[in-house]
Amino acid sequence: MYLPEEAEKVISMLENSGFEAYAVGGCVRDSLLGKKPTDYDVATSAKPEEMKEVFKNEHVIETGIKHGTLTVLVEGKPIETTTFRIDKDYSDNRHPAKVEFTSSLEKDLARRDFTVNALAFGKKTGIIDVFGGISDLEHGIIRAVGNPDTRFGEDALRIMRALRFSSVLGFEIEEKTAASILKNRKLLKNVSSERVFSELTKLLCGKNAAKVLLEHAEVIFEVIPELSMLKGFEQRHFRHHLDAFEHTAVVLKSVPPEPVLRLAALFHDISKPLCITVDSSGTGHFYGHAQKSAEIAETVLKRLKADSETIKTVCELVKRHEDRFEPEPKAVKRLLGKIGPELFEKLLLLMEADEMGKREEFRLPHSEFEKFRKIKMEIIEKNECFSFKNLAVNGADLISIGFKPGPKMGKILETLLGKVIEGEVPNEKEKLISFITKNK
Repeated sequence: MYLPEEAEKVISMLENSGFEAYAVGGCVRDSLLGKKPTDYDVATSAKPEEMKEVFKNEHVIETGIKHGTLTVLVEGKPIETTTFRIDKDYSDNRHPAKVEFTSSLEKDLARRDFTVNALAFGKKTGIIDVFGGISDLEHGIIRAVGNPDTRFGEDALRIMRALRFSSVLGFEIEEKTAASILKNRKLLKNVSSERVFSELTKLLCGKNAAKVLLEHAEVIFEVIPELSMLKGFEQRHFRHHLDAFEHTAVVLKSVPPEPVLRLAALFHDISKPLCITVDSSGTGHFYGHAQKSAEIAETVLKRLKADSETIKTVCELVKRHEDRFEPEPKAVKRLLGKIGPELFEKLLLLMEADEMGKREEFRLPHSEFEKFRKIKMEIIEKNECFSFKNLAVNGADLISIGFKPGPKMGKILETLLGKVIEGEVPNEKEKLISFITKNK
């Protein structure tokens, strides 16, 4: 296993001072999977005060020294270093009330969540695998270390972490671990919304997200109960052959693994069961469901403490995913003016993914969406006007000819932009001013 210079230095300094030191956890797992670790953690037999003495000449941050953790900065690169410990008395299903330092690496590894994360690497010993983590890596299995009920009772966030690892790594969750996840899912109420949302977002962006969503739906519903209405909900439309939750899973896996796109896919039809009407033939119709879905998405994302930009973008995509417009320049310009080129592309991706969740014979082909992309590119390459940013006049120009600042000026600029997009007035300053002067 390769160790970067900064991790090797920390381990060597501890070993040269007479202590055991190992790279542990995710960095070992990722290395064995052939991935480059994003960070390296070190576990050591040195007690906190002994670590401070070893690194007295280094830049050290006492991250959680009370619990045996400090961060050593080696040429600006952080290496989190923690004393071997046993966590005790998890009273809140999240944090240990106290820790007990130990000289045993095995006892330290026994407190970890999953076997694939309970691996250590020493420069002298090589890989240390006490709980069968290597075998589980080879067979693609997520398995709790020891008793899964105990692990999830200690820290309920591990429930979401198990689903996230299954999604990202493409691993199956071992039977007893999966049963315990289902049994203990209500413990998630004891985990902060921010941490749940962070794990959920990573899960949704994994390669196996759709599979995890369907196989562990009850856990997802514990986090977002609003989604539970979709399961088993038949859409009663000739273009649909899946229930609304299955459709959602297909749409989710059909958009690129970007957080806002995956979240928009998750929420895009969340209100359908609330907005259905059925005609005399038994066919279902949905009125206003995109707007309603955006409202529900906003409520859920705020509850999960998502950032405002994510909420705004996801809700705009959900609200517009049912929009229908022709592949011609005026229509594309109008939408570009409302949402901008970047969101326009994301909307096309969501719309096309939505087609993938419908019967194949009724899907809009990829070529239809490419028409919109081609028109958008031509508009941008020609620097054609579609927003106030490239309108040939601005507020200062209107003030210079006698208009007063205020809401009316905004409406005038909107009118001018509309006339330019419709091709009724050229995007030229003199002609725009002439038009607005004549139509005061």
